[in-house]
Amino acid sequence: MDPRQISDVYEEVSGLPAPVGAHVGEEQLAELRVLTVTAEWSQSVVTRASRLRYSQQWTLIPDSNNRRSLRTVLSPGPCLPVSGELVSGLSPVRGLRAVVRETGGRQLLEVWDLHGLRKCLDLTALDRHGRVHDDAQFGCLSWSECENKLLYVAEQSRKKTDSRDGDYARWKDRSVYCEDWGEALAQKSSPVMCVVNLQSGTVSVLQATPPDVSPGQALWAPGGQSVIFVGWYHEPFRLGLKFCSNRRSALFKLDLDGHCERLSGDDLSVSCPRLSPDGSTLLYLQGRVFGPHSQCLSLQQLDLRSGDTSPLLDVVDRPAAGEFAGVYEALPPCCWSADSQRVVFSSACRNQKDLFMVDRRSKKVTSLSHTRSDSPEVYGSWKLLTVEKDLMVVCCSSPNTPPTLRVGFLPSAGERVTWRTLQPPVLTFDFHWSILDVTPSPEEDNSQYSGLDFGAVLVKPSHSLHEAKLPLVVFIHGGPHSQFAAEWNSFTAGLAKLGFAVLMVNYRGSTGFGQHSILSLIGHIGNQDVKDVQRAVLTALQSDTALDPSRLAVMGGSHGGFLSCHLVGQYPDFYRACAARNPVINAATLMGTSDIVDWRYTSVGLQYSYDQIPTAEALAAMLEKSPITHAAQIKAPVLLMLGARDRRVSPHQGLELYKALKSRASTVRLLWFPEDGHSLSKVDTQADCFLNTVLWLHQHL
Repeated sequence: MDPRQISDVYEEVSGLPAPVGAHVGEEQLAELRVLTVTAEWSQSVVTRASRLRYSQQWTLIPDSNNRRSLRTVLSPGPCLPVSGELVSGLSPVRGLRAVVRETGGRQLLEVWDLHGLRKCLDLTALDRHGRVHDDAQFGCLSWSECENKLLYVAEQSRKKTDSRDGDYARWKDRSVYCEDWGEALAQKSSPVMCVVNLQSGTVSVLQATPPDVSPGQALWAPGGQSVIFVGWYHEPFRLGLKFCSNRRSALFKLDLDGHCERLSGDDLSVSCPRLSPDGSTLLYLQGRVFGPHSQCLSLQQLDLRSGDTSPLLDVVDRPAAGEFAGVYEALPPCCWSADSQRVVFSSACRNQKDLFMVDRRSKKVTSLSHTRSDSPEVYGSWKLLTVEKDLMVVCCSSPNTPPTLRVGFLPSAGERVTWRTLQPPVLTFDFHWSILDVTPSPEEDNSQYSGLDFGAVLVKPSHSLHEAKLPLVVFIHGGPHSQFAAEWNSFTAGLAKLGFAVLMVNYRGSTGFGQHSILSLIGHIGNQDVKDVQRAVLTALQSDTALDPSRLAVMGGSHGGFLSCHLVGQYPDFYRACAARNPVINAATLMGTSDIVDWRYTSVGLQYSYDQIPTAEALAAMLEKSPITHAAQIKAPVLLMLGARDRRVSPHQGLELYKALKSRASTVRLLWFPEDGHSLSKVDTQADCFLNTVLWLHQHL
């Protein structure tokens, strides 16, 4: 294979845009009701080594005789670049658009109306706080009901001093260590809530937040005299927050006069507060503290008038075949129906991602994806971007169909959704994909959680490029509590276009199969999950004669890299190549360097507490379950890709395996990315990883 050809393929599949957010507007023109859908897109551009964001708008005219049907969809407007925007929000009545923008090293708060820029504040010059938070954990930008105030979260100001200021008390503290919230949240330590008064142009920092919590995901309470926020407890010290729904946190209400009260239970994990359109109910997700870092969550509803909380959806331990499998993902910013009686969300469901609606009155959950459509495509993934004016805007995709923007009205009782495609993908691909249901053998069954199965998604080129049989790449997700949905994946698509079959495995412990499946992996990493992947590969080989059993490779990142290295060590004559990104190699040596030290204990079946001191027994258990114990048996050539700034899995993990293999004259290659972290998410890093992975597979298969 020519490297230029490989790079061109990756540039094509990775450069297809995906919608990441949407807003629905409404206007009444005489007797004509007009809706506008504004979608924000993200597009990777390899030649620029960056991701571009742009917006595009559609005009929709509903049927005058049926408000839940679209009569006309006009051609979209042009794509407009969105430059430097960190967070944005639309006011509820006048449709003013607030933006925090970064330009020239400064952060500006802008307010736009129909006539252009209405207000601009230089937040950096005002110097009331540090950088504005734009991440999914803390970031927000919320309008008050009166539309005169804005609420956002920023880093607490830390004034720099030197000895010449004469402030020796502060100068001596200039080198004091400052904790942060771990992987991808470096330098985010002490967030504060900030209120902008648009009439006076002043910024104030809310001071009465409990001292032991870090606030985020803030919104105005009805009436505009108090704010509601999620507070993550940071004592005795901070643990990594990204990808972790098990951090102790609570919902708080803070009055502007300084009174603060906790609204949710104490020893719980909460996130995603969403206020109903009528202002009566607050919806939020709730989970357990510690244990699995990602879990099946309950959906709670808080009556703001009475203060009573009740579950709308409980944790699903073991879903029945074809039934709703639970909530595993964050709620979109807008998820309520206009009448405040229904809630819409997306979630993992076995090997797919589905769109669901729950009725608060009956608590009945309905899938909204299997309905009438203007498209013959079968989508493996439905992701809700927003629901406003009862119009849902979703992103649909499958392994052979890139992200597609679609809309549909919430159905009345007994009706189906009629979906309309606003923006089909530029390209579709001639791949075949299928879902495999896999059952462990009796010897591999988990006695505590017996009878669990799992699955995989198989993607193949429809026609082999050169040979009768296809080489198979086994692709393993990280987490371990995450999922490979049957959705667009540029890495998988690139491999399939180059002639490889790809098997994406959702071993027991993956999300979308119920809480029991997640819990079954605790204490069994390095064994149950390894055998599950091997069982999935054998199932695929037995069911599909187009796959070549003599040309098998394995790849994955994080826990997927952990399993990849386990597989080539435990089955040394089965796989012919391995590619691992930031893999866990030795859990015992990782314990002191990871931002989620609690998972190091939980994963091997041990309880965690903040004051935990390592014991010989705990370290032995971690070592026993680690791939490094099988390093001497590895025969397959191993490609390692490491991010030097990884806070979750230290790059010294991969270096440990690298040295073990080098000392035995085994074939190993290491790629080092000095500016990247755990996800290896930079555009040029991903292109480099794809190129080197394909060349490695081609050479050794």
